[in-house]
Amino acid sequence: MSAILIIEQILNGLQFGVMLFLMAAGLTLIFGVMGLINLAHGSFYMVGAFAAAAVAGVTGSFLLALIAALIVAALAGAMVEMVVIRRLYASDHLDQVLATFALILIFSEGTRWIFGSFPLYLNTPATLSGPVTLPGGIQYPLYRLALIAVGLAVWGGLWWLIERTRIGIQIRAGENDREMIAALGIDISRLYTLIFALGAALAGLAGALVGTIQSVQVGMGEPVLILAFVCIVIGGIGSIKGAFIGAILVGLTSTLGGIFLPELFKVFTDPATAQAAGASLASMSIYILMSLVLIWRPTGLFGARA
Repeated sequence: MSAILIIEQILNGLQFGVMLFLMAAGLTLIFGVMGLINLAHGSFYMVGAFAAAAVAGVTGSFLLALIAALIVAALAGAMVEMVVIRRLYASDHLDQVLATFALILIFSEGTRWIFGSFPLYLNTPATLSGPVTLPGGIQYPLYRLALIAVGLAVWGGLWWLIERTRIGIQIRAGENDREMIAALGIDISRLYTLIFALGAALAGLAGALVGTIQSVQVGMGEPVLILAFVCIVIGGIGSIKGAFIGAILVGLTSTLGGIFLPELFKVFTDPATAQAAGASLASMSIYILMSLVLIWRPTGLFGARA
């Protein structure tokens, strides 16, 4: 296996990881601040992808498609928080799971009713199409490098928002003692709506960006949601830094495992069996990683200890 192939797969793992981070960041904010298990978070990923595909199909502009994904997903998140989620904060987690699972069905069937059952497709913008030559003569798609850059920029922006702004102070205070900041005159309902809309917008952005790599279809958010949960469990619930590190670990583990494990099994068995066994173990590898992290640190890598 050549060094160029290894570097390419590492970049693929980073790109997959930063896209997972866009999902995991909103999820960990919502769970960390509100204490809410939101199974419908993947639906905002799907909504953003469909909004982007629809706008791109009408206007031909990828930038307008991304803006539409952000706005539509944020509005959908704000509406869901005000109409449904606001009534669940005092409920136990089972009620939250059941209600947000119902939202998955509503979003899926609503999207199918509007757009139909056939998948949509987003074209890669012309300015980002084609490969770029990296040091060492490596040819790598420019669009995937742009995805990595967007993910890193969002990470930096979230860090600045949480650590350096007044709203960030309110978010961190709400995570630690929501009753106290409400007593100090902070509109906790508006804060929760803002956080939920921000998390939904990030999920919608991820769906729009990935829509050029895979088809845009109903139900596309649920598999990504599972991986996002794994990311925040590994990184520590409520930690943006943890969500980023966890997402990168999951992205690299999944991508490199799918490449190297079949090659490893070829040492012991025939190619067909090695491919099947390696692929199966690669799909399990992220959950094995999560288990090892939890054994070592039950709160996750950057989770606060009780």
